[in-house]
Amino acid sequence: MAGRIEDYALIGDMQTAALVSRDGAVDWLCLPRFDSPAVFAGLLGTDEHGFWRIGPADVPPAPAAFPRVQQEAPSEFDTTGELSIPATALAPAVPADRRRYRGDSLILEQEWDTELGSVRVIDFMPPRHLTEGSGVPQMIRIVEGLNGRVRMRSALRMRFSYGRVVPWVHRLDEPDGSYRTVAVAGPDSVWLDGAAETYGRNLTTYSDFTVRAGERVAFALTWQASHLDAPDRPDAETALQATEDFWHGWVEQCTFSGHYREAVIRSLITLKALTYAPTGGIVAAPTTSLPEDIGGVRNWDYRYTWLRDAAITLSSLLRTGYREEARAWREWLLRAVAGDPENLQIMYGIAGERELGEMELDWLPGYEGSTPVRTGNGAADQLQLDVYGEVVEALYLAHMTGLARSDHAHLLQLKLIGYLEQHWTEPDEGIWEVRGPRRHFVHSKVMAWVAVDRTIKLLEGTQTEGPIERWRELREAIHADVCERGYDTERNTFTQYYGGKELDASLLLIPQVGFLPPDDKRVIGTIEAIQRDLLTEDGFVLRYPTHGEGGGNVDGLPGDEGAFLACSFWLADDLAMIGRVGEARDLFEKLLALRNDVGLLAEEWDPRRKRQVGNFPQAFSHVPLIDTALRLSATGAYQG
Repeated sequence: MAGRIEDYALIGDMQTAALVSRDGAVDWLCLPRFDSPAVFAGLLGTDEHGFWRIGPADVPPAPAAFPRVQQEAPSEFDTTGELSIPATALAPAVPADRRRYRGDSLILEQEWDTELGSVRVIDFMPPRHLTEGSGVPQMIRIVEGLNGRVRMRSALRMRFSYGRVVPWVHRLDEPDGSYRTVAVAGPDSVWLDGAAETYGRNLTTYSDFTVRAGERVAFALTWQASHLDAPDRPDAETALQATEDFWHGWVEQCTFSGHYREAVIRSLITLKALTYAPTGGIVAAPTTSLPEDIGGVRNWDYRYTWLRDAAITLSSLLRTGYREEARAWREWLLRAVAGDPENLQIMYGIAGERELGEMELDWLPGYEGSTPVRTGNGAADQLQLDVYGEVVEALYLAHMTGLARSDHAHLLQLKLIGYLEQHWTEPDEGIWEVRGPRRHFVHSKVMAWVAVDRTIKLLEGTQTEGPIERWRELREAIHADVCERGYDTERNTFTQYYGGKELDASLLLIPQVGFLPPDDKRVIGTIEAIQRDLLTEDGFVLRYPTHGEGGGNVDGLPGDEGAFLACSFWLADDLAMIGRVGEARDLFEKLLALRNDVGLLAEEWDPRRKRQVGNFPQAFSHVPLIDTALRLSATGAYQG
């Protein structure tokens, strides 16, 4: 079993990503893309499903506070002081004493102290445009001796197709005395390069070596299509410097300099890491099936581009100085939607693929028994009217921040409004992708209003021709419909859907998108109702009641879920907008405290277990973190 979700750190090359645990284990890595089958899937099962652990060999067994299913045998040494590995031993699963990212980068450093010395392991994936040759994916791990001498062990268990396929593995001894091991299965091959000798035992590839103060031993794992020639051996030190230079250069473009800059920068780096560089598509998260309810069925594949998530991500990037990402995403959008805006999907593959069929991987036991493990996402076929608003808002903001006009994007926007004009009165599945019946969700109608409103403003500001008068009437009609049918006058609050009594945290976006001013009594009433009915004991916000009217679930699923972090940030935003700035700052800083030690957030927070849950790291959590930090900075919320 894997560690806690928050025990992981992210590394990536903007085409795929790996999760590295505090014990030095890589338990998740899909190659060559975010949505490819995993070669390390231990995150959703056990070590039997693939991992790569590098750590000290002569350390105590893992403490109870850091459980993993397998407790490995301790290291054994012969009389010469060299390693002699028991046949059943893997690298000991012991958490690092310290870890951090190297400055403003995606280079992870973890350090262990042992009785014989201290050691650092540096993990990173160089962006592929920086690598020589064909630009294949590489993961590089550099072991650096800090003091004394530390005996190390690398244990590598490659399992293709999400842990199901055992590859053919063999070693090649290079003329220069280095070692190269290759694993092949079907269309995939993975090459391990390193200066330390490797050997196989129990379908696992081991390397045993000692590192002394000032010494560095590098390993590189490279994916290559199996029918091609062997990839070039990477230069680990050159790749490290190039990767560090890339990230520092990218961060220097950030225009935000407020009090929460450290949290904002780490979130921006995370969002950049979730961008698929070749196309501009942005994944919601690099993982699948990390549960929203541990042990339950709320397990989804997030390795795709949701229009909603990508649009709000672009909004945050634009407001912090990043236009190139907006240009690339706009081009991705035009390719994905093509000439068929009437059949707009809520999500696409990272290259614009439309077919995202959902299936279950029944050989994986799931994260802490949370099944089924899913790939693909059936929600791609849902109708969610709110995505029209998020897409149009992103296109409008791109224009307002100086992105060069695109006639194709402008035509797409007009076609989207034309579709909404005919269909905004229909029920849909809503922002939360419910698998229950369609309803007239208030948030969906509000975002339809946003789409029309921003298009009108764009036409007014650019003197572009269009049916402005007709669309002004449409804007007023949507507004009046929401205020009449989506508002409960007795309780002074908007509701989740027309005719319902339940609340929904997406209603917190009403003042943020300009549907009503923050001082409107209906806005304040909705905020206060959500505080009464949707707060957890920790003071964070649930999306909606999972057990609604009549005892059923509006989302059509069994079980519960944790507090939704994006919604909690939205509440902080609203509190600042209505003048309760101190309360907003306190909530925001409580949310910041939920980040793990390297600044990352999953989708939700489990108030019972006091743990992060859901796919990780989650763009939909890091985007509102940035937005709330910008708002609080603008209000002068931080004093001193």
